[in-house]
Amino acid sequence: MTEDEILLTVEEKMEKAISVLKENLAGIRTGRANPGLVESIKVEAYGTSVPLKQLAAVGAPEPQQLVIRPYDPGTLKDIEKAIRASDLGFNPQNDGRVIRVNIPPLSMEVRKKMVARIRELCEEAKIAIRNIRREGNKLADQAEKDKLLSEDDCERLKERIQELTKEYEEKANELAKNREKDVLEG
Repeated sequence: MTEDEILLTVEEKMEKAISVLKENLAGIRTGRANPGLVESIKVEAYGTSVPLKQLAAVGAPEPQQLVIRPYDPGTLKDIEKAIRASDLGFNPQNDGRVIRVNIPPLSMEVRKKMVARIRELCEEAKIAIRNIRREGNKLADQAEKDKLLSEDDCERLKERIQELTKEYEEKANELAKNREKDVLEG
């Protein structure tokens, strides 16, 4: 692999780690209704396990309520059952057309647990980023060994990979910090 290909691969993988973190953080409750809270819930429908967002439109018309409109009314009961079975502690109300989910306010104890979970998710993302750095460094060493890069080019590439690592770790920290703020203030 060339220097540019290695950098591109490393950056793409780090970007993916950040998008996974964003997705995971969206599922963390704040005091406000957020479609991300339920979109990833797995629903048993059509004989398979499907994420809720593929079966229904989820909206938050009020700060304390979610409204879930199934694309197929036949999945209404399955969606309701999946929400009840999730560990979110929600009590969905089914009116025959849509499901309404009232979001109860969070206690300080629950908020602290959410913050701890946010920090865990951030650390997992940073570990993934560091693993990607290690892979990138191995690719750089291999390129040097294969005479595609000089020793100086290899070292310069490793420095650029380290810069990317710092940049993406800072992005992860920033995302986590903002989400913590939402949880504690929500």
